[in-house]
Amino acid sequence: MVVHRDLKPENLLLDSNFNVKIADFGFSNIMRDGHFLKTSCGSPNYAAPEIVSGKLYAGPEVDAWSCGVILYALLCGTLPFEDESFHNLYKKIKAGCYTLPRHLSAGARDLISRIIVVDPMKRLTIPEIRQHPWFQAHLPIYLAVPRPDTTQQAKKVDEEILQEVVRMGFEKNQLVESLRNRVQNEGTVAYYLLLDNRFGVPSGYLGAEFQETMETTSFNAPNPIEAAAPCVGHSLPGYTDNQAMDLRSPERKWALGLQLEGQPFQIMIEVLKALQAINVRWKNIGHYNMKCRWLPSFIPGLNNNHYFGDDESAVIENSGVTKSPNVVKFQLQLYKTEEEKYVVDVQRLEGPQFLFLDVCAAFLQHLRAL
Repeated sequence: MVVHRDLKPENLLLDSNFNVKIADFGFSNIMRDGHFLKTSCGSPNYAAPEIVSGKLYAGPEVDAWSCGVILYALLCGTLPFEDESFHNLYKKIKAGCYTLPRHLSAGARDLISRIIVVDPMKRLTIPEIRQHPWFQAHLPIYLAVPRPDTTQQAKKVDEEILQEVVRMGFEKNQLVESLRNRVQNEGTVAYYLLLDNRFGVPSGYLGAEFQETMETTSFNAPNPIEAAAPCVGHSLPGYTDNQAMDLRSPERKWALGLQLEGQPFQIMIEVLKALQAINVRWKNIGHYNMKCRWLPSFIPGLNNNHYFGDDESAVIENSGVTKSPNVVKFQLQLYKTEEEKYVVDVQRLEGPQFLFLDVCAAFLQHLRAL
């Protein structure tokens, strides 16, 4: 999945069929499972608080914030956060303090106030935005009908699209092999783009309904702002639509990883003791985030503090040990949950799968024994 990180009206284009096209992926990045992004980028007026604060973020939540700012701009004719001073602008964004014009409908006010939320965990996601009553009201059929699942379509290679990609200069057998093994390269990216484009605005009654909507809709400018509402919080008491109050998915009672209680630094001390007990070396790569390596045996001449830096890592690489099939590399991250608990997550980077599971089992056994 790709996160854009610079959504704004200037990057939203319309093609000849009035399909919205997102442009300028210069700040975009690929989301990887178990990893966070930390680059502060994009246009300040549309940037989420976690971006301007330099905090770690997953990705989709910052694009959802930008969508909320765009919606505000389209309905109000101005931006929710504006200031000539970047310092004051960032202060407003971090506080999430903005005003809503009184000419906005109750539904629009409720939706905006649920998207432009400082806490990314409480911010609406795109699927939740689509379920909001204001979004659902008078929704054209071409938007109401869910798009075909291209992931299901991708399980079977489309011969017509395959031939079109081959005509671009890609070798057919290699392309088919990459598609079957889900390898990401220029050929497979071209294939999936063409496949996704096939399920754009459909023809027939959906396409006709789309044309009718475009022809009959009048784009009137909003009324001038007569008065401003007070600084917006996380909810609007005046909007009591029952459907809008239950948009968020029910909280899951399960979690991946090992849940622990206590202070983060105390948990990490116990984690490091457990890693040391099973002969794992580590190095810090972020806040409560470490890259770890389990070796079949220690290399003579290295220190015994189980921490490896760049120099020692080079020694290990040059020694040829990492070329052994029995070396396991993994990443360890400590997360905080909403229940004020902490989760230790371990992600395999390299090495045999079953050997990695054995290392995890030994790690958990020593961690619980401490």
